[in-house]
Amino acid sequence: MAQAYAPEQKCPLDGVRVLDLSRLVAGNMLTHVLADLGADVVKIEPPEGDSLRAWKLDGIAVQWKVYARNKRSIALDLKNDGDREIFRRLVESSQILVENFRPGVLDRLGFPLEELHRLQPKLVVMRISGWGKTGPYRDKPGFGTLVEAASGFAFKNGFPDREPLLPNLGLADSIAGLYGASAVLVALREAEVKGGKGQEIDLSLLEPIVSILGADQAVYKVTGAVPTRTGNRTALSAPRNIYPTSDGGHVALSASTPEMAYRLFHAIGRPELCDDPRFITNERRVENVEALDEIIGTFISARSLVENLAHFDAAEVTAGPIYDAAALMADPHARARGIFVEMEDAEIGTLPMHAVVARFGATPGAIRRPAPGLDEHRAEILSELYAERPATM
Repeated sequence: MAQAYAPEQKCPLDGVRVLDLSRLVAGNMLTHVLADLGADVVKIEPPEGDSLRAWKLDGIAVQWKVYARNKRSIALDLKNDGDREIFRRLVESSQILVENFRPGVLDRLGFPLEELHRLQPKLVVMRISGWGKTGPYRDKPGFGTLVEAASGFAFKNGFPDREPLLPNLGLADSIAGLYGASAVLVALREAEVKGGKGQEIDLSLLEPIVSILGADQAVYKVTGAVPTRTGNRTALSAPRNIYPTSDGGHVALSASTPEMAYRLFHAIGRPELCDDPRFITNERRVENVEALDEIIGTFISARSLVENLAHFDAAEVTAGPIYDAAALMADPHARARGIFVEMEDAEIGTLPMHAVVARFGATPGAIRRPAPGLDEHRAEILSELYAERPATM
């Protein structure tokens, strides 16, 4: 059943205005998180609109509909004097500004940090770029694809006998957006609660994705070897893999603690493996992973997906199915948790999308409005601007 939007829902970031000048994924992910939690996100789009609107499937801008929900749109040409004055007034009444121009672009448009803070001294200015504001690459184009390649992610993603593998989604952008959402809220607290000033945050796409790769450089220092592609295995623990079933399904299995590995050995009818010198410790299991995967794979391949899952569930072994998008939507746990909602959509009737992720016990977020049409809220925003006094923190 379709769910209606909840425009009156009270949310934790009510009263926070965010100016979003970003394009495509990283900035939209950042402000999507804030908007879901109640921030008034004003998308300041160029006259042709955010480039994310052009990412269409069957003529529908699906990505825009999901990541621009809860936002309002006004189209401004910052080279136009009238639109620049509107932008100034928006800055005066806002707490956060997000942009992902190349470093220096907003300065050349007449809005360096000094001017932004003259208009709103406590403004948090989030600048997202491919490579950051400093360093020899600062002026290079920085799409997420280049960052996913340079970060080391692609090099270690995929199978060892094949070429490096890029992710098939905006991974670097999305990770940067999530880092950015927490960063602007920290800076906002400094300004609002601790009496600090507004500040600028320099966020590249590169550093967030490097951070999720964890200890790769430390591993190189310790071992002299760079972490490389391991397919569905991991160099840190074993067993961990995907195993085919007798009916064409696949089981994902991870037994990364000693207790789980020993429980798995009993579950597949091979308790003697607990004392087998090849598998007695995690380090030994990693060294002998080929033999270990063959033993586990033989057991799983003799049974259907349903039989395997029921068997491992009964044995309390950490194993599960490989889902596609449709299967996850139908999963009873996803349905019970309300992970997806079917929202009303004027263009296609209804549209399934993920619910608000963080679940606050007292002040939950909400989907309060659909993604806006280009410049849809111009009259509404201008009416507010010329009726309200500049906001202070």
